[in-house]
Amino acid sequence: MHNGADYWEKKYQNKDTGWDIGHPSTPLTHYFDTIKDKSLKILIPGAGNAYEAEYLHNKGYNNVHIVDISKSVLQSFSIRVPSFPTPHIHNEDFFIHSGNYDIIIEQTFFCALLPELRNTYVEKMHLLLKKEGLLVGLLFKIPLYDDHPPYGGNKEEYIDLFSKKFNILKMETSYNSIPPRAGNELFIKLQKKEQ
Repeated sequence: MHNGADYWEKKYQNKDTGWDIGHPSTPLTHYFDTIKDKSLKILIPGAGNAYEAEYLHNKGYNNVHIVDISKSVLQSFSIRVPSFPTPHIHNEDFFIHSGNYDIIIEQTFFCALLPELRNTYVEKMHLLLKKEGLLVGLLFKIPLYDDHPPYGGNKEEYIDLFSKKFNILKMETSYNSIPPRAGNELFIKLQKKEQ
């Protein structure tokens, strides 16, 4: 199964991590630099090497949490960023994670999930966010693969998917993507709707 722990653990063990750019994504660091309240509770699901979490932590954001299904990648993160609070590192399936967050960051997690899980992803994001909470990040706006991650999509599909549970504050082509992804990413800022 393409979203099971064994699948992702093997990817990290074999260093088969083509999605990993080796540093925090530029559109996200630019967004992070606009957040004034460093106490906001932030979640990064499917965090992998969690460069964005490291960036936030080093900037003094003290309530950042990461979730990943791979144990080894989180162990590597703990070694790389030893001052990151251990209770904020969650080795579990995102879909069983519980919590209440001001902001959730999307960075190559959505595209890693089987497409049939996308509605479940939207429901779970809505559940985990506080009132008026934000889902912020990047989505690929190209087809990509049908039989294995990363799975792509398009803006129209995403609007239809997210607008049931979120107000779409921003969904536009990212102007500051890294060069290999230029023109292929949508920057999203979605606000939880109260049902």
